[in-house]
Amino acid sequence: MNKALAILLYFFSLACAASEAGQRLESAPVDIFDLESVRRGAGYFANYCLGCHGIKQMRYSRIGGDLKLNEETMRAEFLFGDAKLHDYVRTAMPPKDAEAAFGVVPPDLSLIVRARGADWIYGYLKSFYVDPTRPFGVNNVLAKNVAMPNVLWDLQGAQEPIIKTVEGTPTAVGVRLTSPGKLTPQEFDRTVADIVTFLAYVAEPAKLQRLPLGKYVLVFLLVLTVILYKLKKEYWKDID
Repeated sequence: MNKALAILLYFFSLACAASEAGQRLESAPVDIFDLESVRRGAGYFANYCLGCHGIKQMRYSRIGGDLKLNEETMRAEFLFGDAKLHDYVRTAMPPKDAEAAFGVVPPDLSLIVRARGADWIYGYLKSFYVDPTRPFGVNNVLAKNVAMPNVLWDLQGAQEPIIKTVEGTPTAVGVRLTSPGKLTPQEFDRTVADIVTFLAYVAEPAKLQRLPLGKYVLVFLLVLTVILYKLKKEYWKDID
């Protein structure tokens, strides 16, 4: 009961944090069974995120197997440096260097979607805005004074905050694009969705097998129920 209450309070606090930020979370268009989306997201993650964040609960070989990619493709698209196919997916940045650069060690992202929710991650990656007072020149509507730079800035472009007064305090409640990046807003949204889809897959890769198998299990149980019902009637037909 205590654990259930703690989990409930945790997710309630996330909802309150998003509400306090003044920005309604969008529904992330995530479908881990869209393997092309997962693959694109894996590529974006390898190129834009893996320099600082690892996903130490996953092996490259598991990703390749689930996405039906051969070793040659994995080495060309995802395995950088001296990484080997059966290695866990870890960042190459030493923790001491990361802490010196960012003030904190960037978290492992293996379970980030389960902890924060796909909608929050989707909104977070889209909510960076220019803030010259911050060390990396950016801030975030959903995570004020976050230490992370906007690694997708060249794709997204520059954004400025939409400021409103909340309880007497000027607060960033949204963002607007001021300088376009390499992608259109629609293309950028799709890119972020692919990254979140990949992280959703990483958070529970067994879902790719578990959910399809569940359909067969339900059909089996339904057939078994019919058989047992007929068997019961056969056993009891002569009993008043």
